[in-house]
Amino acid sequence: MTFISTFLKSQLVATVCLCMTCWNAQAQSKPTIETTFPNEATIAQLGDTLNVGDVVFIQVTPLPFREVSAVTQSWTNHVGIVVDVSGSEPIIAESTFPFSRTTTLSRFLARSEKGRVAVSRLSTPLTDAQKKDIWFASKKRLGIFYDTGFNLHSSREFCSRYVREVLAEATGVTIGEVVTFKQLLTSNPETKLTFWRIWYFGNIPWQRKTVSPASLLQSNLMHIVFDGFASQ
Repeated sequence: MTFISTFLKSQLVATVCLCMTCWNAQAQSKPTIETTFPNEATIAQLGDTLNVGDVVFIQVTPLPFREVSAVTQSWTNHVGIVVDVSGSEPIIAESTFPFSRTTTLSRFLARSEKGRVAVSRLSTPLTDAQKKDIWFASKKRLGIFYDTGFNLHSSREFCSRYVREVLAEATGVTIGEVVTFKQLLTSNPETKLTFWRIWYFGNIPWQRKTVSPASLLQSNLMHIVFDGFASQ
């Protein structure tokens, strides 16, 4: 029954579509997003400002993720983390269907509705050692199947859990609020439970713990360096 449920969920997902930052004036620092283009940027401009460890939030359109946005009352429903900026464009690591992987910034943003994107950065700049640890922590979690149950303690991964774990392992900083499904689904009085009852085959796991992209975006341990739209 567990295999069948997992298979059906996977089919449903497929069907609905599925560094230290240099602060002194003498350093050759990247332009800051805040002052250069606060609301709009090309993907190339945005990429030029990103650092390893930056967390990138987007808005994808498949039904399950739209429901995540609805219940968390947030535009964002997917998140990845910058793990490499040494090439022609930044590389993003993410947990996505069917398994966690890396992709380029342009391909990551191409999945976001109307190019909507936000970037947040830890308030304390990362050391070079921590940036290397970001890469190793993300690489360790690549190739893990996507958790359609959004369970913080399963053997699988989902986007916000992936980013949260990578940052925590590499930097010791834990972002995002862990809540039960009961807390999550009852926090918004307008939440419609029909989808979630179907998603969990009539049995919502009320005590299951999870973490959402919205809670990562709202973390007071980070600051937003870009919030707007990116285009080609």
